[in-house]
Amino acid sequence: MSGASSWSFREEDSRRIDEILTSFLHESSARTALIVDRTGQLVATVGQAVAFDPTAFASLTAADFSANDQLARMLGEPEFGALFHQGERESMYLADIARRVILVVLFDNETTLGLVKLRVRAAVVELNKVFTDMFTRADAGADAPQVESGFLGEAEDEIDKLFGS
Repeated sequence: MSGASSWSFREEDSRRIDEILTSFLHESSARTALIVDRTGQLVATVGQAVAFDPTAFASLTAADFSANDQLARMLGEPEFGALFHQGERESMYLADIARRVILVVLFDNETTLGLVKLRVRAAVVELNKVFTDMFTRADAGADAPQVESGFLGEAEDEIDKLFGS
């Protein structure tokens, strides 16, 4: 499994993720949506600003999801695709995206788990497509042959000699 260091956003990826999350927050009445990669890096945040350390939160979220993956295996499941943590006033819903990042939805009593779950399905499908495309691009780029710049300069010199330039 690769971390954030092996892939990157294009401007259109970032814009699309923001659109998907903004629409989801509006439809679900959730407060904040975060994207965290499985290594604990915060990738994106949309909605209300959080009142805690987002870096520590991202790290703990990834650890939580990883621990629950282990629990799923112990129960004979390959994984838990989603997790839910309910508090008195604050709750969070976590969903796997493209097996490499986690969507974290923070919501309070202004909405319900049912509405969040209903609306998150479409967002997960769209985010899976965006992230799968990004990871496919990154993996294809990693497999592409890399040519050292010194070699390119020598090759250009040889071409120039060959064609008398």
